[in-house]
Amino acid sequence: GWGPDGSFLIVARHHSNTDNDLYRLDLENGEATLLTPHEGEARFRSPNVTPDGGRLFLATDRDGDFVRLARLDLATLDLQYLTPDDHDVEEVELSRNGRLLAATRNVGGYSDLLFFNGRGGRMPDPELPRGIVGGLAFSPDGGHLAFTLVGPTRNPDVWTMRLPDGEARRLTRSSTAGIPPKSFREPRVVRYPSFDGLEVPAVFYEPEDPEAPVVVNVHGGPESQSRPSFAPVTQYLLGRGHGVLLPNVRGSTGYGKGYTHLDDVRLRMDSVKDLAHAAYWLGERGHEKIAVMGGSYGGFMVLAALTEYPDLWSAGVDIVGIANLVTFLENTGSYRRKLREPEYGSLEEDGDFLRSISPIHKADRITAPLMVVHGKNDPRVPVGEAEQIVEKVRENGGNVGYLLYEDEGHGLAKLANRLDAYPKIAAFLDEHLGARVG
Repeated sequence: GWGPDGSFLIVARHHSNTDNDLYRLDLENGEATLLTPHEGEARFRSPNVTPDGGRLFLATDRDGDFVRLARLDLATLDLQYLTPDDHDVEEVELSRNGRLLAATRNVGGYSDLLFFNGRGGRMPDPELPRGIVGGLAFSPDGGHLAFTLVGPTRNPDVWTMRLPDGEARRLTRSSTAGIPPKSFREPRVVRYPSFDGLEVPAVFYEPEDPEAPVVVNVHGGPESQSRPSFAPVTQYLLGRGHGVLLPNVRGSTGYGKGYTHLDDVRLRMDSVKDLAHAAYWLGERGHEKIAVMGGSYGGFMVLAALTEYPDLWSAGVDIVGIANLVTFLENTGSYRRKLREPEYGSLEEDGDFLRSISPIHKADRITAPLMVVHGKNDPRVPVGEAEQIVEKVRENGGNVGYLLYEDEGHGLAKLANRLDAYPKIAAFLDEHLGARVG
């Protein structure tokens, strides 16, 4: 955030995905002053300078398990917390005149929108449709708040809210490409038990057929969270007769700092056990055919699940995934290697362990049909990761399909490629799961 007179800027320096600092950068002499001294890991985000230039409103987990709304005195560096240590505050926005403060809070994947006065006092909560709120922006006079709202059955739109009475109005109506919105399915937020009794949160889009096959779709990161957002591919699979479970295995964000660190380095494979127990939980509910699918780090999880628990899965889909943690760290960008090593481990200290858990060295265990999708120009997970696993599975006589897109990077960004890839992925899942389309 900018200082009110434009003389300084608040900047961030990241040490890992879960640890950063904020500095006050003097724009006249270039001097940077540390504002957030701390021990261990802490996140400091969404800084907003007050009109008098003396304080910051921000979100941080420095002194607790969750990211809380706080006020930082720029002279003393004292922090005062404005929300309890029970849910992550994600976005903070202060009006230009400093009279109103808005913040979003992640409660089980859905957003709460909170309002405070300029002194930090809580104001009445507004009424909004259930969903995920982001992109907070006050009008210049502070009389309106604009934001985006997305939910499992509504694609993203811009909304505005008149203040202070909180009347919300939808400004845009994003196209659903002719698909009736009433055809979109709502999920349930569930929890299932893992090997050690941990209750793993998940978003479950249940199929109409109680015995239908289910696709377990694993998010990347791993410091990320599957949330009840609008997911076109999920709705597409539901329409073809598949259920979809999106687990937030240990290591995910949104459930506290402690939960996020439950998969660090030598604990990596405990999160794969969480995937296996998702399959057990689904099996107990009558779903016999189960596939595992994921992208980026989620692709690693797919391959790890297929090699560690080959008998549980009827198919796997690996999208821009990691097959070999050693070659991934060797070949990814140097800046990303530094950010990823606190989570994955370093080549110098943990190389043998990383080799021992890399799916590439256990590819002979893959018995389920596998589809691999990758972009040739991927700077994050180089295409060699896909080529390695495809070659190994083919050498072992396994069933593997490979979709390589010459003009893609980390993921499928271009519409033409998405329209090519996802029908092929769906057809692959139909074939090996036996879903009854329609």
